[in-house]
Amino acid sequence: MHRRDLLGAVAALTAWPLTAGAQERFPARPMRMVIPFAAGGSTDIMGRLCAQLLIDRLGQPVVAENITGAGGMIGAQRVLDAPADGHTLMAGTPGPIAINPHLAPRMPYDPLRDFEPVVFVGDSPAVVVVRRDSPLRSVSDLLERARAAPGRLTFASAGVGSFAHLAGELFKARAGVDMTHVPYRGTAPAAADMIGGRVDVMFENFPSVQPFVTSGELHAIAIGAARRSPLAPELPTVIEAGVAGYEASSWFGLFMRAGAPAAAVAAVNAAVNQGLRDPALAGRLTGMGVEPIGGTPAEFRSYVTRRFEETGALIRAARITAD
Repeated sequence: MHRRDLLGAVAALTAWPLTAGAQERFPARPMRMVIPFAAGGSTDIMGRLCAQLLIDRLGQPVVAENITGAGGMIGAQRVLDAPADGHTLMAGTPGPIAINPHLAPRMPYDPLRDFEPVVFVGDSPAVVVVRRDSPLRSVSDLLERARAAPGRLTFASAGVGSFAHLAGELFKARAGVDMTHVPYRGTAPAAADMIGGRVDVMFENFPSVQPFVTSGELHAIAIGAARRSPLAPELPTVIEAGVAGYEASSWFGLFMRAGAPAAAVAAVNAAVNQGLRDPALAGRLTGMGVEPIGGTPAEFRSYVTRRFEETGALIRAARITAD
């Protein structure tokens, strides 16, 4: 080999690891966390917790930005408009990923095709609540009343297509009973009418009703998890009460635009999993009514796909349409 060729080969071999390392290094600049709901809500709180977690573990700033509207779809679309380089994340919930795609007449994206599930952060099961002085003290009482007077019992929700609406419709379907849905413009007015005795029952996620249960204004009678939850181990599951297959929960996770580099997905997944093993953070989530989950991107994708399909089937069976 000529000396010139030998020097060229050595230079190439020497430079290759540096070039590869530069390409693989993530994050290479500040990141962005799109939160598709308003400030102050549970999604906002969870998104900002995750942003701080990534700052602490990945060493780059993470700017949290609330981009609201259309049930989370405007924020979701903003993530898809960003480069697929992993530096833009979405704080994802069932709304823009598993519910709205089955309700919107013209969906601007395909949630299973266009988003990359990165990590399953936490799960918040539905809680069945009644007013403090309600005669309904168990799911058995609820079933007995519903069967004796079909359509007379009312259940409240934060609006058509909301988590609480679908959780109530799932209960009707699994139990084979008829109840009347009463939609409100948000959880707060729904809870207020529950407390005032104008509505009989509500199926809502844990963080939304926990303050009312803690204050004694509402009474929890069951939880919509597959098994008793560490969030409230004293509460029986709806399944234990005889409603087979009832499992309703509002999950939270991080997503990137499809096509994001594998190194970016792996880095964020590892950072969040490490954070969830921190007793302080896990305790904070549990205190909010959220059970820490974690796991691999593949496991999260499988879960999201299953929930997407189950939600679509429920919406079609219940003939739910958008306002």
